[in-house]
Amino acid sequence: MSWFTAQPFPPRQTLALYALVSAAVPAWAQGVSPAPQTEEQDLPIVIKAEEINGRPDRQLNLERNVELQRGQTGLTADTACYMRVEDEVTASGNVNMWRFGDRYKGDALQLNLETGKGWVLHPQYRLQANNGQGRADRIDFLGEQQAVVRDGTYSTCEGADPDWYLKSSTLRLDTGRDVGTAGKTVIYFKDVPILGTPALSFSLSGERRSGWLPPSVGFGSQGKAEIMVPYYVNIAPNRDLTLYPRMMFDRGLQLGATGRYLGATYNGETHVEVLPSDRKTDTTRWRADSLHNQAIRPNWSYGWNLHGASDNEYPSDFSRTVSASAERQLLRELRTDYSGQYWSLSARAQNYQVLQDPAAAANPSLTVPRPYDRLPQINFHAGRYDVAGFDWAVDAEATRFWHPDLVRGNRAVTVAQLSYPIVRPGWFVTPKLIANAAKYDVDYDHIPNGGLRADGSRLPTKVSRSVGTFSLDSGMVFEREGSLFGRAVTQTLEPRLFYVYTPYKDQDDIPVFDTGRAGFNYAQLFSENRYVGLDRVSDANQLTAAVVSRFIQADGAERLRLAFGQRLYFEEPRVRLPGEALHQSRSDVLLAASGRISETWSFDSGVQYDATGSSLYSSNAGVQWTPGRMKVVNAEYRYQRDSFRNVDLSAQWPISQRWYGVGRISYALKSYGVGQATNPSRGGKLIESLIGLEYKADCWVLRMGAQRFVTAAQTTSTPIFFQLELTGLSRLSLGNNPLETFNKSIPGYTRLNSNVGRP
Repeated sequence: MSWFTAQPFPPRQTLALYALVSAAVPAWAQGVSPAPQTEEQDLPIVIKAEEINGRPDRQLNLERNVELQRGQTGLTADTACYMRVEDEVTASGNVNMWRFGDRYKGDALQLNLETGKGWVLHPQYRLQANNGQGRADRIDFLGEQQAVVRDGTYSTCEGADPDWYLKSSTLRLDTGRDVGTAGKTVIYFKDVPILGTPALSFSLSGERRSGWLPPSVGFGSQGKAEIMVPYYVNIAPNRDLTLYPRMMFDRGLQLGATGRYLGATYNGETHVEVLPSDRKTDTTRWRADSLHNQAIRPNWSYGWNLHGASDNEYPSDFSRTVSASAERQLLRELRTDYSGQYWSLSARAQNYQVLQDPAAAANPSLTVPRPYDRLPQINFHAGRYDVAGFDWAVDAEATRFWHPDLVRGNRAVTVAQLSYPIVRPGWFVTPKLIANAAKYDVDYDHIPNGGLRADGSRLPTKVSRSVGTFSLDSGMVFEREGSLFGRAVTQTLEPRLFYVYTPYKDQDDIPVFDTGRAGFNYAQLFSENRYVGLDRVSDANQLTAAVVSRFIQADGAERLRLAFGQRLYFEEPRVRLPGEALHQSRSDVLLAASGRISETWSFDSGVQYDATGSSLYSSNAGVQWTPGRMKVVNAEYRYQRDSFRNVDLSAQWPISQRWYGVGRISYALKSYGVGQATNPSRGGKLIESLIGLEYKADCWVLRMGAQRFVTAAQTTSTPIFFQLELTGLSRLSLGNNPLETFNKSIPGYTRLNSNVGRP
């Protein structure tokens, strides 16, 4: 062993120690990629120091500027001792140690290189995975992937004085399981304690995991204080459960749970919340929602969509969003579907729970209508395309309709259609034939008049209807090269004519179970029936004329679309719904324009003009400006005659380098009261408002704001929210979740730190 003598080594001697056994080991050279973590013990140890002495087969004492490395584990120190048999190193004085990207700096260290066990005194540490860092009195290494920080801190902020940190008696960091677990923890923000807990767990990488979530403290829909402490259970990669006790100081303790699951053939979500004894009403209040879809076989599936609540006032008393407060027809549905190559069969049972507006008792016009139950409904569909040039389809339905107060009955309907599309470059013509046959079995016995007409005669209990329809759809496409705002584009001109003929069939004796007048829009111009539902087939002798022009870039992006359409009646339709009036020879005119006229500006607009009355029926115009990231301004105007005239403004905009403002206001310029369809009230009304501020620091985001919205005709909700998002730890929320509120209220909203994972 001529390379080692008892004399001191010259300055900065280097040793490469290989296994001193007869078995051959692979050579190690600089530049080779690091070995996997499981093979660290098979790699050689490289040692550098100003002075090295001892016995190479037992112990090496290292002095001054010590460096020691094996694979991805290494250290530097003033002095160190390497025990060859134990494969263990101790070091002291300016110790810097790294392993697998994590770094530790302390006064003294002991580390077993084979097992990864050891300790370091008074360390500073930094984790590679999430930039987690902190200080401690001591860190014990329990293995290559586990460490216990004792009387230490943890933060993802840079610098010696972090904006936020948690201080814990013990903090276990398990990179293998991606979890940090702390006991007796206090979270500090700007050196002020904001949250204390006997235990805390969090994901080191931001992925989901089981544990307590930060509490939510704030004000509910009625402005009363409440606190919620959720617990998240990560059951499996495709299943989770969130439990949340919610203490409402004016009502009592509410218990809630939300479970989600996802599999190869199934998925679903169920939410339940219960207030066992409401102090205000002295009743049990609850809400439940469940959605499930599952494939039994590749062509057979079933599912349900169930919703329910304890009472009519539940949305007003407990809703925290605009959409939840407006949901008053709660669907309950069970269904199953079976399909073949060219056909499908479905069956469902469906009913609704209706939550009446609290003001409906004093103002009947506010009554929420109850839809018919379908107990059950069976649908069959079959069809094929391009069979000797023909397209055909058959739809059949059998439904039993039930209602506690209205006419009940059974309905069977069959609709068959046959078309022959002729499509050529630049034009198309599609003739179509439709046959509609229906049979009704009606029950009038439980309604007050027993099915009597005004003249005293009785309505028939068995009714049938058969009617045919012919339509002819045709169009052309012209193109030319042009320019739009200095850009080369292809402009199209697409005229279209759509003719429909359906003979008149008296349908006044047929009850209306699920049919209404279709909303008038561009798509409805090209529909054979002006009704939605199967209880009425409109007679028609009409022609729709429309033209569309599009401006398309070379990459296929559509920059601008202009559209015009109108329906002309050669004969006035005679089929009516009860109470419906229609006296016109031509429909309203539809005009629409939309597009993205530049990289930052987009717009959407539409006009419905009453050609018969020579007046405007409805209009909307909206514009969005997005000059940069986290910069968006939206403006929209909506008007409908005898109904509403609203303005909606919303924006997200930077106020300074780190401050961002968000806001929305939806205002009714004129409100129409009951009996005031032609005499709107002079004053306007605020429908919804939102104002908020966001501050983005390097390792945290602060959000705060307030929202006001209508929950019923005579009640409003004004939730106040606050959220402190600690990057790499979690979000501490006070009140509603600002992220959810901002996303739903402001089109184009961008989350400030969108690169972080799930809290």
